[in-house]
Amino acid sequence: MSTGDNYEAAASNSATDVARFDETSSGFVGKIHHALHVTPALVPLIVLLASIVVFGLLLGSKFFSPFALTLILQQVQIVGIVAAAQSLVILTAGIDLSVGAIAVISSVVMGQFTFRYGLPPGLAVACGLGFGTLIGTINGWLVAVMKLPPFIVTLGMWQVVLAANFLYSENETIRSQEIATQAPLLQLLGTKFNVGGAIFTLGVIFLLLLVFLLAYVLKHTAWGRHVYAVGDDPDAAELSGVNVKGTIISVYALAGLICAFAGWALIGRIGSVSPTSGQLLNIESITAVVIGGISLFGGRGSILGTFFGALIVGVFTLGLRLAGADAQWTYLLIGLLIIAAVAVDQWIRKVAA
Repeated sequence: MSTGDNYEAAASNSATDVARFDETSSGFVGKIHHALHVTPALVPLIVLLASIVVFGLLLGSKFFSPFALTLILQQVQIVGIVAAAQSLVILTAGIDLSVGAIAVISSVVMGQFTFRYGLPPGLAVACGLGFGTLIGTINGWLVAVMKLPPFIVTLGMWQVVLAANFLYSENETIRSQEIATQAPLLQLLGTKFNVGGAIFTLGVIFLLLLVFLLAYVLKHTAWGRHVYAVGDDPDAAELSGVNVKGTIISVYALAGLICAFAGWALIGRIGSVSPTSGQLLNIESITAVVIGGISLFGGRGSILGTFFGALIVGVFTLGLRLAGADAQWTYLLIGLLIIAAVAVDQWIRKVAA
């Protein structure tokens, strides 16, 4: 064997140093960039804490009381549940404009199946949950298989479901007194209980459990990683072996199911089954998602951030109301928060790139 072919001998004389890169100090701003990139919920958490402190200093015990703080949770419970569903869709770089309509028609199905057809309330609730899941599955199939834009699909579905809601219910409201006496299960998530002066509802508990469950699933399961991968780059995800179509369909189906639960919670919140309720849930859910730091471009953000975003809206709404300010100030400040949240997201993406 020639010296040139003696690879082992040649390798023994080679350098043994491991390649390494010199780390340059990125400074304080660079550290902030990194923290915001790896922890998307950090910005809405800071805004939430700051807003609580500001309103607490301005309003004192009128705002800083167990009743007032838990009242915020009660007010945002429906938006929070729907926003959790919206978060899953937006993480895949999609959007669902039909979430509010799905929640309302699911509640109408629960009510009508109970009072029009005489079904047991438990079975009627199951039918409502199944109906919401079906609508979400259809949305997902149109987006994943038919390759239609999510905005167009869900915009059309919103109109279809909204019209079907009024046609099916005949614009009839089932009164809370009838529900309380004949089908109290429909109002279950509105059940209140007192803990040290703080008033909670089962709907609030459901929201908290949902947020923590989805946070765990997205972070610690293969399905959760697939959701982020699809939102970040669907082509790369597919080359990595991810079932992109199946993931998208499952996300929209789960979003439909969660919205149906929101419809059930809506009955408990307002006491009645009304086809005219929840008309702004689609916009309010997107607001909570954007303020919560989930990127509209997909692939980045967290459910906890969305929860904080919903709470921020609740804090501003209640704080300004207690301060006696005009309601338009709430819309103005929330609008500024939305623009600021998108600007921060673009800043973080630019730095990360």
